[in-house]
Amino acid sequence: MDEETDPPEQPAPLEPPAAGSVVCARCGTTAEGDTVPVTWLSSVEDGRRLHFCEGCARLHIRAIESRLDSLWW
Repeated sequence: MDEETDPPEQPAPLEPPAAGSVVCARCGTTAEGDTVPVTWLSSVEDGRRLHFCEGCARLHIRAIESRLDSLWW
C-alpha cells in the first residue's frame, strides 16, 4: 500500500509585488518595473514599509547595521 505524501511547501514570497512604481524613500530614485529590485533594502519603520535604493543603502550601511531609523541618517 502506497502512502500519500504531501507536496513540498512552497516558500512565501519575500515581498509582494508593489502596486505602481517603487521609489527610494531617501533620494527618490524610481526602480524599473513594478517590483522591488533584489539589490534594494526594505525596512519597516513606524508601521510603514520603506524601500531604499542600492546607492542609499551603501552610503548609510553603518547606520543601517546599527539599526538607526532612517530619520537619523
